[in-house]
Amino acid sequence: MAQVILKSVTKVFPGNIVAVDDITLDVKDKDFLVLVGPSGCGKSTTLRMIAGLEEITKGDIFIGNRLVNDVPPKDRDIAMVFQNYALYPHMTVYKNMAFGLKLRRYKKEEIDKRVRETAELLGISNLLERKPKALSGGQRQRVAVGRAIVRKPQVFLFDEPLSNLDAKLRIQMRTEISKLHIRLQATTIYVTHDQVEAMTMGTTIVVLKDGLVYQIDNPLSLYNKPKNRFVAGFIGSPPMNFMEGIIQKEDSVFYFNEGNIKVKIPAEIAPKVESYTGREIVFGIRPEDIYDPTVSQPVGEPCRIEAKVEIVEPMGSELYIYLTTGKSPFIARVDAQVQAEINTMKPFALNMKKCHFFDKQTEKAIV
Repeated sequence: MAQVILKSVTKVFPGNIVAVDDITLDVKDKDFLVLVGPSGCGKSTTLRMIAGLEEITKGDIFIGNRLVNDVPPKDRDIAMVFQNYALYPHMTVYKNMAFGLKLRRYKKEEIDKRVRETAELLGISNLLERKPKALSGGQRQRVAVGRAIVRKPQVFLFDEPLSNLDAKLRIQMRTEISKLHIRLQATTIYVTHDQVEAMTMGTTIVVLKDGLVYQIDNPLSLYNKPKNRFVAGFIGSPPMNFMEGIIQKEDSVFYFNEGNIKVKIPAEIAPKVESYTGREIVFGIRPEDIYDPTVSQPVGEPCRIEAKVEIVEPMGSELYIYLTTGKSPFIARVDAQVQAEINTMKPFALNMKKCHFFDKQTEKAIV
């Protein structure tokens, strides 16, 4: 396996459309790095440049210790799994998996050994004589992964491989891909627009927007310490709640005043926002850090508010309650035993030790 390095890589399409803007990445050997972001953020373009399927406009790409800017895809020692699987419809599963090895003139015995070992690993040994049209979506996905594995490349590239599967199968397949990574210890770069997929699979996550890197971090740090408002709102399901208001100081105590609600900022957090006193700021809190005080209590001093219940979504073991202060909408993720009636005012408590603050102009986290 190998390290992958991107140094100031840029891709500009005709019409001066900047798809990827000066990206620098260091994908360590055996790492599982996920590129995540909304549609059009440049993640698939970045993957295609690593694969050699898209020419870079500026910068350098290294696989191992080799500069591959001008190396054709077939000589980069990578294997790619596409969104549509890209299986040959006229070939059996066996021939689909063996095709790349035949092109590289491997001996027949070695091809057979690799194909059958990989099929056993993926649980598709009974499908080797079928053609793709006789397979389900999940089976086709396994074959596409198997075709990549038999090659034993330095780097695996996945371009949204689960997006065509139903929700249940997607959960199952992302678990299987994670297990494969642990077993094979392969350097893997994975593209998805699904932040849940990114959080559950990646050891390192790169959040992209408009061709720019907004944050590179491990999943927990990304969730607990977002560097800007975009990352805070993109990572997490349901997403982080945001309210705009003013920082006020009264008798040495700091408050966030949204207009219709006013909450006390814990003393240990107050120094972060002291310089914003009298200025507008963005307050953020995750849905799971909003409580019904009659059922459970936040850690530390509770900060109570009242909000109007607009929608209640039962999710089995929990509820998503959509609320409004009259000025700001937000979501609470609470225990299923919480009672909430639509169009009524209800008290809630905020765990202010878990709150976040962002500069309104720059949208950067205040730390």
